[in-house]
Amino acid sequence: MLKELNLNRQLSKAQYERELLRYQVQLRELAWQLYVRKRSLVVALEGRDAAGKGGCIRRFTEKLDPRGYEVFPIAAPAGDDKTHHYLWRFWRRMLPPEEKQVLVFDRSWYGRVLVERVEGFATEDAWKRAYREINEFERQLVDAGAIVLKFWLQISPEEQLKRFEQRQNTPYKSWKLTPEDWRNREKWGRYDGAVEDMLLKTSTLTAPWTVVESNFKWFARVKCLKTAVNAVSKGLDYRPADPVAKAKPKKR
Repeated sequence: MLKELNLNRQLSKAQYERELLRYQVQLRELAWQLYVRKRSLVVALEGRDAAGKGGCIRRFTEKLDPRGYEVFPIAAPAGDDKTHHYLWRFWRRMLPPEEKQVLVFDRSWYGRVLVERVEGFATEDAWKRAYREINEFERQLVDAGAIVLKFWLQISPEEQLKRFEQRQNTPYKSWKLTPEDWRNREKWGRYDGAVEDMLLKTSTLTAPWTVVESNFKWFARVKCLKTAVNAVSKGLDYRPADPVAKAKPKKR
């Protein structure tokens, strides 16, 4: 599945600016509808190291009312999170829609079948059982009224190396690069296998995966926003106005 992706899909600067504005404004309008209808949007972002998850999240939330969304950066469990079932720390972050309508997870419950599987932090029985547990978890979210979106951001090994080197050589970006990133790169093939299994076994009708071609960051950001707008519009049966079409001058 991953090998068949065209990772070099691009947008021009003009296309990027136009489409970014369109979907950001539409998502803001949809977020208001989520608030009015007491519904939630739950977004899980996963992807290769340096694939651009942070940039996507910034553009995703840029025009949203800050009172209505929350971003959860997920790292290795610690404290109480470590003493409970791995899904517990995500359940306790599922805020009611009257408090936060949009919940964004920068890495998510899929760590059990990705990093924990590849690095051996979970037993084979545990990570194999997790596919069913995760599907049931997401089904319960949807049954409770949430719209669940899942994005996998994929880049090529060559593009990842280029971004690693840019981070290494740029003082204000160097903090993003860790020895663990280099170690994960050495296990590229093993992660590909884990990702393929994840996409196959947890892409359901209620919570399908969207694989995002991310060698070109502008394209990835717009695809994530467009997918979100289309999914929420369908889930709410509501069509937001097109701000770009309104802004076009009338022909004489």
